[in-house]
Amino acid sequence: MPKNIKFTVVARTGNEAMAEAMRQINPDVVAAYPITPATEVVQLFASFVADGLVETEFVPAESEHSAISACVGAAAAGGRVMTSTSSQGLALMHEILYIASALRLPIVICEVNRALSGPINIHCDHSDTMGSRDAGWIQIFSENAQEAYDSIIQAVRISELAKLPSLVTTDGFIISHEMQRLEMLPDKEVQDFLGEYTPEFSLLDVDKPILMGTFDLQDYFFEHKRAQSEAMSVTPEYMEQVSREFAKRYGREYGMVEAYMADDAEIVTVVMGSAAGTTRAVVNELREEGIKAGTIKIRVFRPFPREWIVRLLKGRKAIGVMDRADSLAGFGGPVFTEVRSALYEEKTKPPTADYIYGLGGRDLSMEEIRGIYEELQEIQKDGKAGNLVNYVGVRE
Repeated sequence: MPKNIKFTVVARTGNEAMAEAMRQINPDVVAAYPITPATEVVQLFASFVADGLVETEFVPAESEHSAISACVGAAAAGGRVMTSTSSQGLALMHEILYIASALRLPIVICEVNRALSGPINIHCDHSDTMGSRDAGWIQIFSENAQEAYDSIIQAVRISELAKLPSLVTTDGFIISHEMQRLEMLPDKEVQDFLGEYTPEFSLLDVDKPILMGTFDLQDYFFEHKRAQSEAMSVTPEYMEQVSREFAKRYGREYGMVEAYMADDAEIVTVVMGSAAGTTRAVVNELREEGIKAGTIKIRVFRPFPREWIVRLLKGRKAIGVMDRADSLAGFGGPVFTEVRSALYEEKTKPPTADYIYGLGGRDLSMEEIRGIYEELQEIQKDGKAGNLVNYVGVRE
């Protein structure tokens, strides 16, 4: 049973929810550079620093590349470290993301999903986060402000257990600037849940000196990358451990994936981020009409939840994967290629089609989602998809 906790119910935007979580975490170091639509996260946090509400050392860097570099240095020194960014900012961090993960540093980024330029665009899609999907970072996608708040708190624990960095994302403007109901934990509860961070290694520990960031050629590089891959593959164990503890204490449980009306569903969509709630509303309407529809939300994209996906999707009549990013001359969007690959060895693998939507912040309507399900009904009848890759809501 959850503890008898008195939550504080407030109205907060997604950015405010992220900033409040950071305040309660009270990290040792935050190094950041502002970028729309994530600017507000560190702007608010900087005000917490100025007002003495946290003990954090705040580093206003001259670029995102410098910000993540400072985070790497602070984490290597044994600090609990966080930052926030979006779009081109994450892209500018790209070089250092690989270094942070290879050094097994538990940095947490509050990432606000935004289209990558060009053309210049400040609104939501998932191209920025997808561009870093193989950088060795845990990736958690949030559907709303509450999930972002809870996920950031959990991500600190997960990263410190797995010794891997994490990205917790919200969808730009859709979540980041929308006011939502938020149940906040007491500050002390967050601190008690996280506990004191004791790093295994620190560059400042003169009694146990270590080398970090050394030259690594043919003799050992391959083994080190293999070990890094193994660390990512066992991360779901830590995620489930932290999720169970969070649920036991506070009554909110999060998994790698979230299935909705999928137990007996014949046609199923796969979705990530803010579109999940709208998709569930469409499923409700279809169920009232007697159509066996369901949906699955992927919450954790890295490590990819292959076992969960196979268990939930095998044997269905038709699957529609909803991608908010395009791989540009690859075979569909990144979520589609992952899901289809996961199902490849299954004898009962269903026909699967990709639906790319919402690039650059274009709205996705309930009617358009209903159109996806109507196409899945046709695929169910035919036993195969006519077009494997489809674009939703784009003018021809």
